[in-house]
Amino acid sequence: MSLQMIKKPKDRKRQALFPEITPYASGYLNVDDTHSLYWEICGNPEGIPVVLFHGGPGAGTTPTHRRFFDPEFYKIILFDQRGAGRSSPLGSLENNTLEHLVSDTETLRKHLRIEKWHLFGGSWGATLAIAYAKKYPNKCLSLTLRGIFLCEQSEIDWFMYGIRTVFPENWERFASFIPEDERDDLLIAYYSRLTSDDKELRQQAGMEWALYESGSMSFHPRREAFSHQDDIDSAVALARLEAHYFLYGVISEENSLLNNIDKLKKIPCTVIQGRYDMICPVITAEKFHKAWPEADYIIVPDGGHSAMDPSICARLVEAMENTKLLTS
Repeated sequence: MSLQMIKKPKDRKRQALFPEITPYASGYLNVDDTHSLYWEICGNPEGIPVVLFHGGPGAGTTPTHRRFFDPEFYKIILFDQRGAGRSSPLGSLENNTLEHLVSDTETLRKHLRIEKWHLFGGSWGATLAIAYAKKYPNKCLSLTLRGIFLCEQSEIDWFMYGIRTVFPENWERFASFIPEDERDDLLIAYYSRLTSDDKELRQQAGMEWALYESGSMSFHPRREAFSHQDDIDSAVALARLEAHYFLYGVISEENSLLNNIDKLKKIPCTVIQGRYDMICPVITAEKFHKAWPEADYIIVPDGGHSAMDPSICARLVEAMENTKLLTS
């Protein structure tokens, strides 16, 4: 399927998010002696299963994530990955690798007695969705991916330094938190503070990291405010997990997730990529497109990284509406 250059709709109203919805089931799943994962299900109990992979790593799910899917058609499954959201312990780096997260996802599928499901994920969520699909292709009905991220060194270097070419003021604040003599390796410098025994230092580093990311992710960027301790704790968890994976979870090009991608080509796949995605630049989506040209590849010209950018949001909802045709 060919690349689509999406223009703003002229004659039709953009598909908005579905109304707010609450789960009809939720719980916690112990996946080892340390980690307990939060999960929830909403929508149609007899519907077609779809599982959402949140970003980060460490971002966690939100009530808004439920609203990308038609609740009358889909059985909507959300879960917080190790160390994220309502899973515990929050921000834990112990036994926290991509392999663990893939295994957790399959454990959850079995726990919920789901035979097959649609996969929906953006950014790190796309990373995890691809990794899961490669290991368990026969459990996947389709993939809907946003902001392709392969967790390779070039992408991490872009996040730590390249963003300053577009958001120099945002990067300057991010870098200025670190003493000048440590700025040649911001990742190491931040990681040492995010794992410090000094709680105040961890919180300061986590907030600076999270503000840097949030200030770079939207087509209309804005810096988030931390109004509650829960917000600060979530920011620290996000920063800790991202720094952990960026430092210790880098995937070499020799072991790229694009290797042996042919085993997935019978699975329907849609990629939605913001042209002005500053967190996961379009160059990575181009690599994915060349490796899997059969997948629908949609570049949104007025989209950034955030799933809540209006044009990105509309395309994601539309993709899941189109996905209904695969199982109807």
